[in-house]
Amino acid sequence: MLCFESLPARRWWLAAAGVLLLAACSRSEPALQGAATEPAAAVRQLADYLQQGDLAGFARAAVPAEQHAALAQAWAEGDSLWPLTGLPLDEHLPDLLATLAADNAQADLQRVFKAQFEGQAANLRQTAHSLGMFGAQYVSHQGDYSPLQREHYRQLVLGLSRWASQAPLSDPALAQASIAALTAAAQASGLDGTPALQAAGMEPALQQLAPVQQALLDVLASYGLDLRQSLAELQVGLLQEDGDQALVQVQYPLAGETVSFQAQMHRVQGRWYMQQNLEDAQKALAAAANARQQRQSEDNAPAPAAAQDAQMASAP
Repeated sequence: MLCFESLPARRWWLAAAGVLLLAACSRSEPALQGAATEPAAAVRQLADYLQQGDLAGFARAAVPAEQHAALAQAWAEGDSLWPLTGLPLDEHLPDLLATLAADNAQADLQRVFKAQFEGQAANLRQTAHSLGMFGAQYVSHQGDYSPLQREHYRQLVLGLSRWASQAPLSDPALAQASIAALTAAAQASGLDGTPALQAAGMEPALQQLAPVQQALLDVLASYGLDLRQSLAELQVGLLQEDGDQALVQVQYPLAGETVSFQAQMHRVQGRWYMQQNLEDAQKALAAAANARQQRQSEDNAPAPAAAQDAQMASAP
């Protein structure tokens, strides 16, 4: 669990939220009204890819083909890490991979755990409770979230707080096994930071990250947070559909309670997509376009006077 404990307080909870959002939906027996409709089916398709550990397939299904191709190009040019940037964890993920993939990562992280967390069960429980209260207040009133996201994240943070308040976070045997599993998965991926992620290319990198995701879910389950069970019992239904817009209801159990949130859907060229995925992708493309334009401006800028004089002096 050190991959979470080492992050700043606010990011601890958002990182954990990112894990669940990365695996946000899963197929279960339909129970909500409208579960068989096309908007709900689009959510279930994303779920199928994630359950199979197919992050590249998830990316292809998350946005239209033209947008996906543009995002892959932006990744190749070093201007994007979408869909990873759709997670609250995005700022820390490359550094986290680098830490886990380092040569002495297992021994180093074990020493950190022993120094900071071993035998601190009571303090960790109190910290988890306090961070839960803080996190719920933060996502309710701050951050760049839509109203629908705020309600989802608030419930999610409180559920994670309930879990962490009871989880054996200070258990040395669990920590040793968790660190070993996570470092092995990260090292096997070959992705030890931003340069490696971008050199691999979007689709290969997502394929290589899938086992890391699965290892993380295994670790969380060993601490009593069985997200696979949450995913297995997740339900999706249709609340309303109007032309190319729809609203779906998503429910899943977490830490003994039911998390329930709504998600906007948008139809593009006959296919339904989650609005949040489309918006995240568009933000990534806009940032990539700005970076590309900045590079072009720098390339076309006139050379400094000293450089021009040197070029003239060296001319035949």
